[in-house]
Amino acid sequence: MATDHDSSTEQRDIDIAIEVLTYIRQVVRRISEHSKYLAREVGLTVPQLMCLKAIGELEEQEGEITVAMIGKIVQLSPATVSRIIDRLERAGLVERERRSKDRRRVCLSLTAAGLERFQTLPIPLQEQFITRIRALTKDEREHILDALRRIAELMDATQLDAAPILTPGSDVKDEEPLL
Repeated sequence: MATDHDSSTEQRDIDIAIEVLTYIRQVVRRISEHSKYLAREVGLTVPQLMCLKAIGELEEQEGEITVAMIGKIVQLSPATVSRIIDRLERAGLVERERRSKDRRRVCLSLTAAGLERFQTLPIPLQEQFITRIRALTKDEREHILDALRRIAELMDATQLDAAPILTPGSDVKDEEPLL
């Protein structure tokens, strides 16, 4: 026979589960809101912004910039980055050119419009997050990581391929915005 203690413990377990789901939903909504803001105000998707930002930052320090270099920085495959660069190129923000001795090597650079856009880009949500999480103690960061790993396991999400880019779409390849 169930006691009042058993039923109150069961209710507390349910309440905790609901609270965890609510926090997950808040994070998902924040990511979605940020993505909509970027599309509306900047005319870029999160992956487009990240690639444009990476090219702009590399131009300030490197000579030749390749798709593979951008892929490493934004942690996306070269094929995905290449599709994103195609869209940035069509929008007149990036250009591809063969300027090295190896004519097979294609280099990326910002156009004048791309440079102007780069100089006014907002700080991406994941960079804001990284700054804030770095301010936590090592133990706090590890506890958060452990809890999120466990949540991913509980939601059968550990086998999903995911880049560390905060975007609401199911895949960073599913792009839309550009101006």
